[in-house]
Amino acid sequence: MAANIFFALTTLSFLSLTSAHGQVPGIIVDGVFYQGYNPNMQYQKPIPTLGAWSIPQDQSNGFVDGTKIADPDIICHIGATPSNASIPVKAGAKVDLQWTPWPDSHHGPMISYLANCNGPCTSVDKTQLSFFKIEATGLIDSSKPPGFWGVDQMIQNNNTWSLIIPSTIAKGNYVLRHETIALHEAGSEGKAQYYPFCFNLAVDSEGTDAPEGVKGTELYKADDPGLKINIYQTLTSYAIPGPTLYSGAVSVTQTMPSAPTATGTLVPGI
Repeated sequence: MAANIFFALTTLSFLSLTSAHGQVPGIIVDGVFYQGYNPNMQYQKPIPTLGAWSIPQDQSNGFVDGTKIADPDIICHIGATPSNASIPVKAGAKVDLQWTPWPDSHHGPMISYLANCNGPCTSVDKTQLSFFKIEATGLIDSSKPPGFWGVDQMIQNNNTWSLIIPSTIAKGNYVLRHETIALHEAGSEGKAQYYPFCFNLAVDSEGTDAPEGVKGTELYKADDPGLKINIYQTLTSYAIPGPTLYSGAVSVTQTMPSAPTATGTLVPGI
């Protein structure tokens, strides 16, 4: 109950900024709730302990402009800095990411990546992180333009997106990069809108995989077919942008999420 009330209050706080776009005010790991970042938190003293990266410049709930895909802002959002703690996760865990209400005109894919910090994520240089893709959903139904997309599925499921942390990855500290890309203006090059959000995860695992990744500033190119696209025509296919899916990635059926059962305790300083 406490977690539900807390999430409701957090969501209202985000909506007080603007309802134009969106952020991720909550993350649930195997039923345990952890608070996301709110730009208003920069005025709190002391700064809250969070597993979510700080994005104080994102006062408008806005996006990373499509012309900045080679800029560090594309990695974890505008001016993002690492969180001061990590969320404990067991490999194989289900993670639900709770978005603020999303505009139904902003169609596009849902994509998630992990990057091993190879040390503490709280002090990592984001430009040195190499991300591997752990899940992605693009165009689901193309029968009627502009189509039904991953983000529409997220809206349908109470603005929540689910993923699995692969059980095959090695134990370590990781950054989870979760995003949607809005394609409603992407008919022109550089007009796709990026909404990436990052979380520090302390992953406990018996796996051994160390997937190769791609630097965040090299994930996309402006002329990628999945980024320069007119979604208002009938599409026969859609090429999800970014590197290929990690071989150990686990598919998740998106369903209406269950309410969290508890509020979690973060792991500080890693």
